[in-house]
Amino acid sequence: MSVAGPATRYAYPDSREGAPLVVFDFDHTLYDGDSGGHLFAWLIRRVWWRCLLALLIAPVFGPMVAFLPTRRVGISGFVWAGTIGFHRRRDLDALIDRYVARHADEIRARLLPVALEVLHGHREAGDRVVIATGAPPELARAILAFVAHEDLPVVGTQVGPRFGAVVATRHCHNEMKMTMLREAGFPAPVAVAYSDSSADLPLLLAAEKPVVVNPKADRVEMFRRVLPAGTPILNWGCPGRAGAPTPL
Repeated sequence: MSVAGPATRYAYPDSREGAPLVVFDFDHTLYDGDSGGHLFAWLIRRVWWRCLLALLIAPVFGPMVAFLPTRRVGISGFVWAGTIGFHRRRDLDALIDRYVARHADEIRARLLPVALEVLHGHREAGDRVVIATGAPPELARAILAFVAHEDLPVVGTQVGPRFGAVVATRHCHNEMKMTMLREAGFPAPVAVAYSDSSADLPLLLAAEKPVVVNPKADRVEMFRRVLPAGTPILNWGCPGRAGAPTPL
């Protein structure tokens, strides 16, 4: 079975009644990189004064991005710079669709073929598959639908008008990711969970079979320590990340 290309679409069986719930993270799991960061960098670069604004706030918000406890605040500063002047969520959604359409080839190259192959396997088995991401759900949804031709439910960070911009109002991150999955109709038990991030430990620990993919090298020992013995730690072709190589 080959990975979906630009013109390839799959006809999957319906999920079986009582089918296992399979949860995929998106960034560094299905997608090589930070999809939200790429989007908001594009939004900032579109207008010169947004670039200037981002430079002005960088000394305050930039260092926050490097540390998990303050990462959400740091990222929110740059999201604000990229969306100030927007007043409705659909304003951002329209630009997301434009961004994905204009960068389709570049985005397609960032989708990891091994990851898509694993995802296809779960769908062909009739499993109940959902994407849970810290990115805005419209972004992951647009990438999967327009670039990868996958129609999947996505649970992601909620955005809305605030401080004269469109920013995150509820971040799909850490324990909140589990809460938002439950609220979206995907309660435990989770049969399989795939993620690269230590922020997704609540999800990985809740899964009957956690699978760590494309982790940072300095987090591997932590995953081995806190997750069940024998938990796979794999690399799905994400350069610069750790994990056992997984051939396509």
